[in-house]
Amino acid sequence: MIMARTTAVRWTENDIPSQEGRVAVVTGANSGLGLQTARALAARGAHVVLAVRDLDKGRRAAAQISDRVPGARLGLQQLDLASLASVRTAAGELREAHPRIDLLINNAGVMYTPRQKRSRVVTVSSFGHRIRAGIHFDDLQFDRSYNRVAAYGQAKLANLMFTYELQRRLAAHGTTIAAAAHPGAAATELQQNLPRPLRKAADLMLPLVTQDAAMGALPTLRAATDPQVTGGQYYGPAGMGGTRGYPQVVASSGKSHDTAVQQRLWAVSEQLTDVTFPV
Repeated sequence: MIMARTTAVRWTENDIPSQEGRVAVVTGANSGLGLQTARALAARGAHVVLAVRDLDKGRRAAAQISDRVPGARLGLQQLDLASLASVRTAAGELREAHPRIDLLINNAGVMYTPRQKRSRVVTVSSFGHRIRAGIHFDDLQFDRSYNRVAAYGQAKLANLMFTYELQRRLAAHGTTIAAAAHPGAAATELQQNLPRPLRKAADLMLPLVTQDAAMGALPTLRAATDPQVTGGQYYGPAGMGGTRGYPQVVASSGKSHDTAVQQRLWAVSEQLTDVTFPV
């Protein structure tokens, strides 16, 4: 795969263009990468909707953002991704509240894509999409044999395949682009579910390789706001084997580019969710 050259090696929050007049929905925005992404977009003038499962946590997150960004325009949307009914309700409420959604940041993996002008869909993946990763169509839910590493790898590979297939479907319309990002090794609450032996190793090693959540959010922010982003690109940290550093276009695994599997996964996802997209 040929990677496009980037114009800014050290792309930071200061490179985010004005987001005045734009509406951004950030899922999982009450902590970690989602919180930092929401804060940075609000600081550049976007009306940011924090889509969260726990509204109390969402309110606390909004208060944190307001403390750092006086005058921030924020909204809250209840969204429980474990419930498709909640996803449908949230999508309907967002559609009623906002005539246009310019940015949908799938930090927590929600799959609904309003088709509007100037809009982007950015899905957060991980370099975990390379680790024991495959799409197990014979046992997608790991009902017969569960392995947490393989399940995470499949989920993150599916994130990328969703992005690439969505971009292929959107290409003919020209009004929306889909891109993906990964945070590298970011110090967030994500590590809390590591198996105990891995947690012990992580406690020793992570401080040496991780970066804070604000840096980890930069690939997502660049994919969401950089005017030079094109559909189907994947952004991640430039340094230390992709674990940390400033964001640039990076390559994903060969498996993630399997068009036949992308299309099959899309079809299965529509069947499982009973949701179809007009693209």
